[in-house]
Amino acid sequence: MTFNILWPAMRWPTDREIESSSVGEHNAIFCERYTDVTDEQWANCDAVVSVQDIPDEYADKLTKCRIFVTPKVGFDNIDFKAWAERGIPVCNVPDYGTQEVADHAIALMMSLMKGITFHTRELKKDPAGLWRPALNPFGKRLSVCTFGVVGLGRIGTAAALRAKAFGMDVVMYDPYRENGAELSVGIRRAHSLADLFGQCDVVSVHVPLSTETEKLINLEVLKTSKPGLILINTARGPIVDLDGLYEALKGEHIQAAGLDVLPEEPANPEHPLIKSWAADEEWIDNRLLLTPHSAFFTPESVYDMRYKGGEVAITYLGGGPLHNCVNGDTLTNPR
Repeated sequence: MTFNILWPAMRWPTDREIESSSVGEHNAIFCERYTDVTDEQWANCDAVVSVQDIPDEYADKLTKCRIFVTPKVGFDNIDFKAWAERGIPVCNVPDYGTQEVADHAIALMMSLMKGITFHTRELKKDPAGLWRPALNPFGKRLSVCTFGVVGLGRIGTAAALRAKAFGMDVVMYDPYRENGAELSVGIRRAHSLADLFGQCDVVSVHVPLSTETEKLINLEVLKTSKPGLILINTARGPIVDLDGLYEALKGEHIQAAGLDVLPEEPANPEHPLIKSWAADEEWIDNRLLLTPHSAFFTPESVYDMRYKGGEVAITYLGGGPLHNCVNGDTLTNPR
């Protein structure tokens, strides 16, 4: 049997060879936007692959579709309960950028603790006169520091292991991980966010976005921080309350932050934190690093993201297992 796999709004502007190869001899159908998809294509597709949710006006036309795949880790923008009501499982691709995001979290930490961007900027002003190693305001020996992880999933574990390789004492907070999960990778467990923040020199966030985790890291939590703490977020922007972070930095409850994600993307230039950072205000100098949600990006991870979306769909349609289903709890009558 030949299956029809529909990409209704292509994210990548280049060729479609990766997606096509992921479904083999089956039909890969590509459109640039939802309005380009014909009623016949909606009705006859066996699977949909999209980074965005499908509006009801189009999803209601999916009479044959048996699986929806969002080819990324996060699925907070997908109404997976609505898909369950249609009898369609929703699957994500959680394993395409694990190494890259963990690497990026460590890179943000290292850049702040070793003063990489700070020294580069200062030397540009005066390469000879500012050749002063002791200028680094945050320099620390890593092996005497404690690295905290919020969320010991795939990426959190990868980040923890990288921190361990630097000789850091590593501690995790994750109330959903079973007892002993921390022991399996040789780290310690904290039993509350306050416990974690109170003992760590660095805290790196690695939890999915949900109603429970939105603004999980707020001013109240940040006020419990050990003096000099550095906060890293490469997970989802809304997990860190940006207003709270602004107050925590300005009030010197924490020392610095490295953010790859923000509650509003692109960055809102009118937010007080972004405005102060962009204006190089003295109080925030060298205390905030921003990258444009780029932690995941390498040619290898992009290939995996693009390939695995089609692969997950074809595996299930061909009678294989349903990988990475995120709405299984509410899916009562699958097609």
